Amino acid sequence: MLGSEMLVISGAGLAGIAIVAATVLAGWKGWLALKLRELESLPAGHHAGAGRSHDLLEEGSPEGAARIEIAALKERIRKLEAIASGVDL
Repeated sequence: MLGSEMLVISGAGLAGIAIVAATVLAGWKGWLALKLRELESLPAGHHAGAGRSHDLLEEGSPEGAARIEIAALKERIRKLEAIASGVDL
């Protein structure tokens, strides 16, 4: 009797693992499809091929570039105001 109980428990465990593995595989395929759509929707100015995501990482986001540019402009304004007031930097 103990052997048949172990067989049922083992079978249920194996079935559970199979269900979890199938669910994870379906999620993985969905995530890959999402990333493929993101890569395909990149602007035409990006290079074709496997390096497209690498180019996007090196260029950065437009919002980040705008923040850096604004910070640089604020620094220039600060320096120009210092020069106008006669303060040496």
